[in-house]
Order: sequence, then structure tokens, then C-alpha cells
Amino acid sequence: MKPIPISLRQIGYVIAAAETGSTAAAARVLNVSQPSVSLAISKVEDHFGRPLFVRSAGQGIAPTAFGAQKLGALRSLRAQAQSVLDHTDSGAEVLNLGVFSTLGPRYAPALINGFQRTTPEARIRLHEGDLDELTRWLETGRIDLALIYDFGLPSSLEITRLADVRPYGLVARQHPLAGRGKVGLAELLEDPLILVNLPHSRDYFLTLAQMNGVRPRIAHETGSVEMLRAMVANHMGVGLLATDIAQDTACDGQPITRLDLTDPLVPHRIALARAPHPHTAPLVAAFQDHVVNSFAA
Repeated sequence: MKPIPISLRQIGYVIAAAETGSTAAAARVLNVSQPSVSLAISKVEDHFGRPLFVRSAGQGIAPTAFGAQKLGALRSLRAQAQSVLDHTDSGAEVLNLGVFSTLGPRYAPALINGFQRTTPEARIRLHEGDLDELTRWLETGRIDLALIYDFGLPSSLEITRLADVRPYGLVARQHPLAGRGKVGLAELLEDPLILVNLPHSRDYFLTLAQMNGVRPRIAHETGSVEMLRAMVANHMGVGLLATDIAQDTACDGQPITRLDLTDPLVPHRIALARAPHPHTAPLVAAFQDHVVNSFAA
């Protein structure tokens, strides 16, 4: 049997360097010398015959495309080794689930609860982030799946379509448009807009307006759906959202009204994303099936 050319310790050093962005920071986290980390990276790069990182003077290190791919595999390998060697392990599998910050509260708790009713031994860890963070975490193996909006995600990811959702308008209960039920985008945006400023989401809503010949006046921007809803309910502007929220009050108790938009609008696509691997863990496959069936129902 051929000896294993790379140790788990060296793999740990490489992963720490990727997570901290520099060999010096990794050395501090690991409580080892910086040359030890650099030597481990060199050893692993020599084995693969290709660089895992690009080095920039004064800016630390960042994974190459090849490095991002291998880091995901190395994380998986380390996790499997830790699971096998953990004598206290109860046998419970762990699934790392990433959720887009605006989708998470609406869907993730119910999906997890429904899955754990039938698979009580499974453990699911939530990781919330924006689209760029979730994509990076998938590519580096930090998460197994991501509940995400499909905004031009990298072709390297496997995408499972779940649902297309239409954007809608929000106004305060006393707003003149509140009793209409539906409204055109141009009429809604005669009032100043409170805009979601998360990466990609911001561009999506602005593009919707521009495609319908509207240049909105932006009153406020926020990365929080609940902040947006509360601002609208308190007459600070009108809102645009795609996340389906059932409550007709904001978090401060002020009433808010949802309006369907009559324009032909490009929908938000909710999807599950994962990095391709030759072997899918049974827990990941089972949870993916559960999510697909839940949205279909």
C-alpha cells in the first residue's frame, strides 16, 4: 500500500491559511510558527503540482480556482477523518446548510423541522450569508448545500430549481394605494423607494424598475427585510420584495399592505445549490429530496 503523502496536520494548516487569508494569521490561530504553515502549503502544492494560493504583497493569500476546488475536497477529507477517529461520536451525521439571509427566516426553520421529524438523528448547522459568501462557502466545502436565489451563480455549481416567485410592492396600510390589491410598478414608484441593498438583490430591483421605464427615487437602503417592512409601515417610503412573508404587520406592530404588481416582471428563482462531488453523502441527498418535495407540495 502506498503511503499517504500528506498528513492531516498539513491539511489543517492549509485550510487555516485559506480561512484566515495569510500564513501569519493561520500560525497565530494554530499556535505554531509561520514557517510551519508555509512549509505545509508548499508540501501540498508540490504534491498536486499546482499552486493552491496566489500571493500578493501586503494582501496575504487567496485560493486559486484549482485551490478552491481542492480546499473543498480537503475539508471533506478532514471532516471524514475526524468523524472516524472521534471515539465520542454518537453516529449522528452533520449537514452544513447555507441560507441566503432574506430566505432563511421564511423557509429554513420549517424545512429543518420537517426533516428532523423523520430523521431525528441528523444534525443541521445553519450558516447565513449573502450570495457571494454562500457561493464561496460552497466552493471551499464549508457548507454542503445552500438555499439561495439563482442570480447568475457560477456554472461550477449544481443548481436545483425550487420555485419562481414574483416580486411585489409594499405600502403602509393608510397609503392611498393600499386598497387597490394590485398596482403598476410605475405608479408604485411615484413614491420614494426603500431598497434592499444586499449584493445582487439591489441590482435586481433597480433593473426591474429600469426595464419598465422607471427611475426610482431612493429614500433609504437596508440589508434587513424586517427593517424595510418597518420603514414602509411607518410611511418612510414604499417597498419592493420577493420573499413571501405572510404577516400583515411589521415587527413594531404597524400594519402593512402587500400589492401585486401588474407588470411582466422577471421572477426571483429560489434554488438549492451544491458543489459537484462524485459521491453525495446520504444525509445531503436525503435533505435535498426533502426540500424539493416540500416546495413541490
